[in-house]
Amino acid sequence: MPATAQSHQPRRRRRTSRLLVAAATVVTAGALAAAALPASASTGGDGRGHGGHGKGHGRYQDVQLLSFNDLHGNLEPPAGSSGRVTEAQPDGTTKTIDAGGIEYLATHLREARKGNRYSITAAGGDMVGASPLLSGLFHDEPTIEALNKLDLDVTSVGNHEFDEGARELTRLQNGGCHPTEGCYTDKNFEGADFPYLAANVLDEKTGKPLLKPYWVWKQRGVKVGFIGVTLEGTPNIVSAAGVKGLKFKDEVETINKYARELQRQGVKSIVALIHEGGFPASSSYNYDCDSPGAGDGISGPIVDIAKHITPQVDALVTGHTHNAYVCTIPDPAGNPRMVTSASSFGRLYTDTTLTYDRATGDIARTSVKSANHVVTRDVPKAPDMTRLIDRWSTLAAPIGNRPIGYVSADIDRNGTESPLGDLIADAQFAYGKAQDPETDLALMNPGGIRAPLTYTASGTEGDGVVTYAEGFTVQPFANTVNLRDYTGAQLVQVLKEQVSGPNEASPKILQISSGLTYTLDLTKSGADRVVTDSIRLNGAPIDPAATYRVASNSFLAGGGDGFTTLGEGTNERVGADDLAAFEQYLTANSSATDPITPPAADRITVVQ
Repeated sequence: MPATAQSHQPRRRRRTSRLLVAAATVVTAGALAAAALPASASTGGDGRGHGGHGKGHGRYQDVQLLSFNDLHGNLEPPAGSSGRVTEAQPDGTTKTIDAGGIEYLATHLREARKGNRYSITAAGGDMVGASPLLSGLFHDEPTIEALNKLDLDVTSVGNHEFDEGARELTRLQNGGCHPTEGCYTDKNFEGADFPYLAANVLDEKTGKPLLKPYWVWKQRGVKVGFIGVTLEGTPNIVSAAGVKGLKFKDEVETINKYARELQRQGVKSIVALIHEGGFPASSSYNYDCDSPGAGDGISGPIVDIAKHITPQVDALVTGHTHNAYVCTIPDPAGNPRMVTSASSFGRLYTDTTLTYDRATGDIARTSVKSANHVVTRDVPKAPDMTRLIDRWSTLAAPIGNRPIGYVSADIDRNGTESPLGDLIADAQFAYGKAQDPETDLALMNPGGIRAPLTYTASGTEGDGVVTYAEGFTVQPFANTVNLRDYTGAQLVQVLKEQVSGPNEASPKILQISSGLTYTLDLTKSGADRVVTDSIRLNGAPIDPAATYRVASNSFLAGGGDGFTTLGEGTNERVGADDLAAFEQYLTANSSATDPITPPAADRITVVQ
């Protein structure tokens, strides 16, 4: 645990103009267009092709952009389904591949960079926050150290960078020991070597960006600007304390504003790092997003954003939805533009080739190519990352290795209603009943469940044992379990808010405790998808005039995730940490000889 707080002044390390070593990638899919470059485009730095190592500079220079997003502090290989990707096969079938882990990501990126002087590594936000215990226990200092070793050049902020508020985010950027827990080792935390970009996050008092709005990469006369934004709706999905004193502006307006500023500075090649994303038609990471046909392509918020961002921006690196895609979406001028996302948890990275025209200073967009690559675990581990993990694991072990329960099989978090969602809702219901016997039910937001519980041991604890570290990985937010009163009419409205208002396009289906049942008819639209007459509590219809005592985490109780009605509850009682409630339930209801079996996930009847 933390050493005594020390009075070190933060020492900011600045990356000097080092030579990035990067790689000519394997031939990549996703060519932006079939149009060829001018004949002179085939001449690179030495007259022998793009990216040559000669002394001269040809007109066109390939720049490699390696990118990833939504790491969420996953330094160790993620467990269960969170550590796998789906790959489409030539015969139309799919297979799953184990993926992720910072030791493997480092090896893949370093191998990808080899042989190319012009390489940039960028990220699309949520590098930290909702992290497993190895990073989260230490306020994500381990992840920032790992990203420094990874030679990350730049990232946008994501919504989870605000989980602990603006002051903590600026500490991660600038360094210094934690204000209450002090220094975790005898060394002062030095902060991020790379800039966090937050162009659309303004200080309410000054009206100025909280952090840098943009950053320019320069190498031998080649200049590429990066503008970083998070989704405008961040305040709706982060606790109020995390965004206090901040204002979040429209993504498109912000990017267009700073694109003009970069243009005035002579920076014509621009990449936007946007922590907002989309939903491809396939879950396979190698899906051809530009394939024709009904139901193909991509949907979601990033589509509208991409269609309105100025054509001055040459490519978009996105995130937030944890999906994998390499798509082209037309810009306002009607020209296709590359939009990418590399899933989450370090399972993929994107390799994009941007051909820079030295004559214009711009990217020749007809030649942009991009593809996602799996961070497989069949390569050597990066030794420096192994040492980093071992060092922090030693500090975390006394807390993380403690058993808190037992399971008979994997308990997954996938699906409209998930077995793990039911289990957590039941745990919060049990906790609520212990605090107040009048508690009627519990509701859990699906986004608060960050990983599955796996039967296979993650360490030496033995199969079926749930450790505190595994529980922390599932629920890392340190929300409290709160009790509030709602009328029956309000409870019905809460259920309808899952599929209406801000959640209509991308429903957020609450996980519900035992005894609450209803039908979700996905053939209908909006709030009508929740069939009102079907809602039952312990078999009885909901009485609109009656009062119901509901347990939920503090994020939901504050109206988070678009559940404004939950913010209107009365007679509040604030309980303990939600992980403590989960731990208590697992300990009380399982043993080595009588483990918990996965719930049936049959409380919501889904009509497709």
